[in-house]
Amino acid sequence: MIEHLLAGSLSVLAWWPLLAILAGLVIGIIVGAIPGLSPSMGVALLVPFTYGMSPMLALILLLAIYIGASYGGSITAITINAPGTASAVVTAIDGHAMTRQGRPAKALGISIVTSAVAGMIGTVVLMLFSQPLAAIAVTFHPAEYFALALFGLATISSLAGANWLKAFIAAIIGLLINTIGTDPISGADRFTFNYTPLSDGFLLIPALIGLFALSEVFSRIEQRDFRVRHLNEVQDSWPSWLEYWQLKWVTLRSALIGTLIGIFPGAGATIASFISYDIAKKRSQTPEQFGQGSSEGVAAAEAANSGSVGGAMVPLLTLGIPGSATTAVLVGAMMIHKLNPGPQLFLSSPELMYGLFAAMLLANAALLLVGLAGSRLWIRVTDIPKPVLFVLISLMAVIGAYSVRNSMFDVFCCLGFGILGWVLKRKDYPLAPVILGMVLGSIAETNFRRAVMMDGYEVFLTRPVSAILLGLALLSFVLPLVRTNPTTRKHPPTD
Repeated sequence: MIEHLLAGSLSVLAWWPLLAILAGLVIGIIVGAIPGLSPSMGVALLVPFTYGMSPMLALILLLAIYIGASYGGSITAITINAPGTASAVVTAIDGHAMTRQGRPAKALGISIVTSAVAGMIGTVVLMLFSQPLAAIAVTFHPAEYFALALFGLATISSLAGANWLKAFIAAIIGLLINTIGTDPISGADRFTFNYTPLSDGFLLIPALIGLFALSEVFSRIEQRDFRVRHLNEVQDSWPSWLEYWQLKWVTLRSALIGTLIGIFPGAGATIASFISYDIAKKRSQTPEQFGQGSSEGVAAAEAANSGSVGGAMVPLLTLGIPGSATTAVLVGAMMIHKLNPGPQLFLSSPELMYGLFAAMLLANAALLLVGLAGSRLWIRVTDIPKPVLFVLISLMAVIGAYSVRNSMFDVFCCLGFGILGWVLKRKDYPLAPVILGMVLGSIAETNFRRAVMMDGYEVFLTRPVSAILLGLALLSFVLPLVRTNPTTRKHPPTD
C-alpha cells in the first residue's frame, strides 16, 4: 500500500492537480456558503467541465469541491445564522451565538481548523479501514437504519436543555411536516388536498433557509436590532493554540463519529453532526455553555460534518455504492470517465485510487490555509450595516429557494417557514429540532415500514445492533431530562 500511496502522491504533486485542488476548494466553499446550493449541486454543476480532463484530474477537482462545500456551510451559519447546508444547522447553534457575543473570529477559526483536521482523520480511516467498514455497512438491516435515525432524534434532549418539552414539540412539528406529500412505500398522496405542488412535500433547502435566515431577519427587525458590531471590536479574538489544543479530544471523537456514520448509505453528515453534538455535550465539563456559544459545540459539529466526507467515500470506492447525495453524483462522474467504482478499481488502477487518497489529504491541508485566509474576509460581514445585510439575506433566501427546482412554490414555502420560525422563536421554541425531524423523519418512517414488512415488529429487538441502538437512544433522551428535572435533584435537609 505504501508504494501505491507514494506513486499516487507523486502524481498529485504537479501543477495541474494542485491548481485543481485550489480551484475546487474555492468553488466548494462558495457553493457551501450560499443557502440553497448543496455540495451535491456544486459537484453536479461542475461535472460537464471535466469532460476533457483526465480521470485523475477530474476526480481531484470534484472531490475538492465536495470537501470545500462541506466546510462552506458553516460560514453563513456562523456569521448570519443562515446555514448553507443541513449539517451546518448544528454549527449555527453555538457558532452564531458566538457571533452575537462579538466572537465571530473565534467561531470561524475553530470551524476551519476542526474541519481540516477531521477531514484528514476521515481520509486516513478511508485509506486504512475502507474494506472492512464497507463490509459492515452493507449488512445493515432497515431495523438498524430506523434505530440509527431514532438515536439521532433522541439528541433533541441535549439541544433543549431545561426546555425539553418545547424541543420535543418542535421535533414533532418537523416530523408532521415530513408526512406531507407522497407516501414513500405505497405512493399515495398524504395531506396534499389535491394540490399538485404538495405531492413532493416541503423540500429541505427552502425550509432550512426560511427557518433560520428569514426568521432571523424578522426577529431582528421586530427587536429593532440595527446595531453594527465593528471589526475593531473582534479583531483580537482569534483562537489561541492552547484553545485548539483543548479541543483535541472532542475533534478526534467527533471526526471518528462522522466517519463511521458517513459510511452508512443515507445516514449522512446531518445525523453525524447532531449525534456528535449530543455526545460532546454529555461528556463536556461545561454542558451548560452548549447553545450559549460553546467552542466545543462548534468543534463537535464541524468535525463530524467534515469527517463524514471520508466515511461517505468508503462504500463508493470499495463497493460502488454511494453513501450520500454527493457521492451519487461522483459515481456518475466516474462512469463518464470510464471508471467503474468497486473493489476491482483497487486492482486495475491502484495508482489512481491512492492518488485520490493523497489528493484528499492535500485538499484538507489546503482547506486550512484557504479557510484561514478567507476567514479574515468572512468576518467583515459584521461591518455591513444591518438594513443592507437584511436585504442581502432576504435576496439570498429567495434566490436559494428558487434555485432548488426553479419554482416559485419553493419561494413561498421559504417565506412560510420564515414566518413559522419567527413565531417559534418568539415563544422560545428551538428551531434545530424542526430540521432534525424533517431530515430524520423520512429515514425513520421508510426503514421502520421496510423492517416490519420484511421480518415483523420483533426484528427491532432480535437484531443485536438494532436493540443496542434503541437502548442508547432511550438513554440519550432520558438522562438529560432526569438531570434537568428539578424534582430529581437532591435538596439539602432543612432544620
